[in-house]
This record gives sequence, structure tokens and C-alpha cells, in this order.
Amino acid sequence: MKTKNKLELTWIGKNEKKKIEPRILIEDKEKSYGDIDSGNLLIHGDNLLALKSLEQDYSGKIKCIYIDPPYNTGSAFEHYNDNLEHSIWLSLMYERMKLLYKLLTDDGIIWVSIDDIESHYLKVMMDEIFGRKNFLGDIAYERSGTAGIGQGSTFLVNTKESILAYAKNKSSMKIKEAKVYKPLDKSIMKRYSYVLSNEGLRKEYLRFKDSMDNDVIIYKHENYQIDSISLKNFEKRKEEIIQQYLENYKKIFRTTNPQKENTFQHKIIDSFDSKGLYSVDYIPSRGKAKGEKTTLYYNNYELFAWLESSSEIRNGNIVKTNKMSDFWRNEDIPKANLANEGNVEFKRSKKPEALLKQILDISTEHGDYVLDSFLGSGTTCAVAHKMRRKWIGVEMGNHIYTHCIPRLNSIIDGNDQLGVTKQVSWNGGGGYKFYELAPSLLNKDKYDNWVISDEYDADMLAEAIAKHNGFKFIKEQDVFYKQGYSTEKDFIFTTTSYVNLEYLDMIHELLKNDESLLICCKAFDEECECKYNNISMQKIPQSILKKYEFGDVNYTLNIEDEIIDNDSEDDIDE
Repeated sequence: MKTKNKLELTWIGKNEKKKIEPRILIEDKEKSYGDIDSGNLLIHGDNLLALKSLEQDYSGKIKCIYIDPPYNTGSAFEHYNDNLEHSIWLSLMYERMKLLYKLLTDDGIIWVSIDDIESHYLKVMMDEIFGRKNFLGDIAYERSGTAGIGQGSTFLVNTKESILAYAKNKSSMKIKEAKVYKPLDKSIMKRYSYVLSNEGLRKEYLRFKDSMDNDVIIYKHENYQIDSISLKNFEKRKEEIIQQYLENYKKIFRTTNPQKENTFQHKIIDSFDSKGLYSVDYIPSRGKAKGEKTTLYYNNYELFAWLESSSEIRNGNIVKTNKMSDFWRNEDIPKANLANEGNVEFKRSKKPEALLKQILDISTEHGDYVLDSFLGSGTTCAVAHKMRRKWIGVEMGNHIYTHCIPRLNSIIDGNDQLGVTKQVSWNGGGGYKFYELAPSLLNKDKYDNWVISDEYDADMLAEAIAKHNGFKFIKEQDVFYKQGYSTEKDFIFTTTSYVNLEYLDMIHELLKNDESLLICCKAFDEECECKYNNISMQKIPQSILKKYEFGDVNYTLNIEDEIIDNDSEDDIDE
């Protein structure tokens, strides 16, 4: 549907503006664990409200977001009710996506796991929010084989999910080539088993110009030595063989026949006068090494393919690398021990740590912030922690206590030996602060008047009012009326006391000439309102009532017993 020269997805309720209250976070110090100053946050509460609470401090700071929201499949899970009417699902995801967009760094990436019930609608929604030009890919993730879980279809066996990937700003990204890492096993060693132990004496054999007028120099080698690494009795000699590969890493190769289409290489081979070892120096005119001096090796007319060119040494082990496609197979992301990962059970909803490691390898570096606002069993934060990223996890369910906390504490203590622990050489450490989302600041009393919740003490009230007005709260004030700031010279003060003219004069005496102050209180003398140019007055709660929705507002994405209008699909257009 084309609206205002823009192609977008529309649905019932899309244009209903939600005024989400930016609630404060209350630390539960008994649940915070380990090094609480590490920057990691674990938050219990509705994720839309939690994202709104993070907006002020974390906008533009999250490098990678991964979420695995309820798929709206109509199946009731143990921990989630995953049965929402289509337009409600879209509305609730839309509000969350807009906040997630704000939280990403300019060069950040968001990854969203979804299945084919909503994936195409979600794609169009994310095109609108992130921009179609910032779409990075739609990955088909093979979650099971045909005999596995989650088949859920009578027409075709459903073995995959989608992972939609978007950049915040593609032009700001340093594109990192996605790779698949595979341990150097016996099958790979059989292919890469030759070692150029000695190049021998290298003499210039032929020189000519290529099509770009660059010199191509062919050298012939004499008295060279090529050995091979024996794989006999592999299982008994495995450690010894691996050590040989590490010691000879830069010299190990296999040979291939150049492709018929490569006329340049065939021209080189046709110039050789006999079998033996030849090397060629030239400058490629295209490809990765364009413009850089490159050396090719040939033995008996076959081209060398060096192990070093398609592998890396990671954590003391050689791993083979391949370019990653948009089909992530079971063999690339092993799930053999998935049920036991984290030592928590989360049937049909737990993602393998290897999947999150792959995503974080592509998206992040050490110290970057990772966010998951549908934390589930805690996999995203678990992997981010092991990979030494900072993280924020949000979960509304009680399994934040039964699953996430035990899992993360075990990682911090160094007791979790499953998942990607050994791959990333994790031995323990770090920590996090645990937060509960505060209740709504305002409730209605028995006379139907809005009043400040009696769950808020003076400090909580000051922090909440500061957040509502866009001020950064100061936890330990050196000056009583400087409870928050928006700039170095602009402050906020919240009090439940009545502010009269005498009290206002006293504060004004303390203010510097170049400073300004917003005073929020329940009531004040009329003369106070315009008495000083650098002091503004607001009444609470009246001043914030129109800004946000207060009280028991339901933003949950797990609405139970939702009444479904069977005709509503007719009103959804693309």
C-alpha cells in the first residue's frame, strides 16, 4: 500500500501513538553478582518498558542486538504464550523495533530470529524502520533435520528459521567477512599434508608484461625439498601430528590444477620447460590482493594452495575458514549437547551457544555492548560474557531467576564447561548488576485522582522525575538541589515539600549566575512561577500526566487468552 509516497506495511493499531513511561531501574544488590562494575546489566521486567528506560543512557551505544521474539505460531510454550492476533503482534514488535533502532551504534547490527509465520511481514516492517538499503541478509538457519524437532507443517517439513540482519547505517560499517570456522580434523589434514621444507636456489627463468603493463617474473628452483606429514596411527599420534602442523603452519600446502578459464595461469604453466618447482611474482589487477605484490608457487605444473591462506590460529589451534553463506547448516552450528548447555532446560526455545558466537564474531569486538531484550534462558548474555563483550539482558518471565541467574553465575565462577567455553578459552570472571523494573510512578487513588505511588521513596522519585524530564540523575548530590543535570549548567530539583517564596529565594541565592534550575514539586506559591529567569517551576504529577501512560499498562508480547478477530487479516495490506 502506497502512503505519502512511501511503501509500507499497515495494520490495525499501527498509528496509535504509545506514550511509554521511562521507568527507573532498581538494583537488587542481593542478586547482583561478581564484579558489579563490569558494565553488564541483567533486567527483570517488560522489555518495552525496559528498552524505554535504557534509551536515555544507552542510545547509540549498543554494537550488536540479537533477539529471538515469540514467533506468533499459535503454539503455547511452557514459558511463553506464543499465540497473538496478527496485528497485535505487529504493533508490539513495531514499538520495540523503534527503540532498538535508537539503541544501536551507527555501525551496529541487529539480528532477529523469526520463522515463516511472520518473517515476511517483519522484513517489510524493518525495511521501514532501518531502511531497505541497510538490509544485510536473510539467513536460513537449519534448526533441525527432517527427523528433528519443530516440524510443524503437514505440507513441508519445517527444518529452518530465518535470521534477519540489518545495519543501523551500512555506510558506517566496517564490513567484516563472515567466516565458518572448522577444526583442523583428519579429513582436512589429508588434503593439506605437503610441506615446502626448503625452497632451494631461486633463479630468474622468464620475465614478461601482463595486460596492465606490470612485470611478471617466473623463477625456477633448484635443490628444493618438499616433504609430507604422515598421518599413520592418527589417533595415537594426534597430539604429535597437530604439533607438526603448528610448527610448519606457514609452509603447509596442497596442490590444485588451475581452472581452464584462467588464461593467465595457463600462460605461466605453458612456459615451464620441465617439471619441478617454480614461483611467480606479479601484481594482481583484481581480487583481494589487487595492486599488491603476490607470489604463486607451482610444482609439477600444479598450483600451491597454502593452508595459511584458508585458516587461522585461534586459541592455539589451527581452524579452517570458509566464506559464510546465508544458509547456516547443522554441521556448521553443532547442537549435539544443546539440551545441557548452561545447565538449564528450555525446551524448543534455547538457541545453541555456537549460533550466538557466530553472530558476535561477525558483529563485535572485545568490549562492545551486546543487547538481548528477549533473553529466554540467557544464551546471548552467556556467550557475550565468555567472549568478553559487555552485555544487557532483559527478560520478563520468572525464568530470569530459575535459568538466567544460575547460568550466568556459573559462567562467572568458571564452572560452565559446555557450549563455547573451550573455544574461547573462558576461565571465569566478570559480573553484572541485577535490576528490577520500577512500578509505574503514578497510580490512581480511590477518588480516581493520579497520585505518586507509595512505592517510591524520595530518591526514587527524584530519579524518576529527572528521567521523565530528560535529566541525568546524580545519585550522590554534593548540593541538595542539584539532583540531576541536562548540561553542565542546567539542573533539576524534585521535592514533595511546598515551595514558598522564601524557600525559592534561598535556592536562588545558592545558584550561580550562569546556572539554571527546574524545580518539580507538588505545589508552590503563585509568585514563584515567574520570579527568576533562571528558575522554572513544575507541579507534579500534573506536569508529566500528558507526556506518558501511567498505571497498569499492558505492553507484554505474551498476552494470554487474547480474543482473535477472524476478519482482521482482511484489513492488513502491504
